Amino acid sequence: MNTSTLNTQEVMNYKKDGYVLHHKQVFTPQKLRLLETIFEEHLAEKGSKLSDELDKPHLRDPRLLEFLLCDEVLDLVEPLIGPNIGLWSSHFICKEPYTGRATPWHEDSAYWNGKLASYDHIVTLWLAIDPSNQENGCMRVIPGTHHNGFSEYISVDSSRNTFDSEIKNVDESAAVYFELDKGECSLHDSRIIHGAAPNTSPYRRCGYTMRYFAADIKVLDGRQLWLARGKDLAGNSYENV
Repeated sequence: MNTSTLNTQEVMNYKKDGYVLHHKQVFTPQKLRLLETIFEEHLAEKGSKLSDELDKPHLRDPRLLEFLLCDEVLDLVEPLIGPNIGLWSSHFICKEPYTGRATPWHEDSAYWNGKLASYDHIVTLWLAIDPSNQENGCMRVIPGTHHNGFSEYISVDSSRNTFDSEIKNVDESAAVYFELDKGECSLHDSRIIHGAAPNTSPYRRCGYTMRYFAADIKVLDGRQLWLARGKDLAGNSYENV
């Protein structure tokens, strides 16, 4: 498969708005089916966990490294954070029909406070395993809010939300909705304000988030890291592939 990358205008838009939508298939149909199969296995084995709580599955299943460290993904990430790329995390986020919880307005960076030396070159690729649209609670962002990353939060009900806090006074009228076909992806800056409504539709909404940081950023929390591309410039320790 010929991998694709982002053009100059898309990179400029990302820097200005904090996100870009990639309405192209990231993987071949065969490779996407394999990822679906792996996800369905994790879903079947989740036990008492909710379907949106399948965090860091690559630590339990090394098959996912084939997706997280592949050229199809890294060729999209590199124009945004540079050629030296570390794998930070991944997460299956599945919102079941009618019951999928809301994701409050938040910045990823706020939940990682103190875990990295810098937050300005961290990107999340959100791959649609199912079609994602407003009906089933797709992600939405407030464009241009990626220059801070540490807003003021208030408490919310965690039984109805994936987190127990939410950013105060968000202007929802400015939101852009990330509607994606199966196999397409979005990319967003870790500091951008984003969230999602609950899934009140009869259709499941599942995505796989793949999170990367520029390898000149020092990681401070001792987590398992993989050097996805290029070289380390910060003295971090990485797993062998």
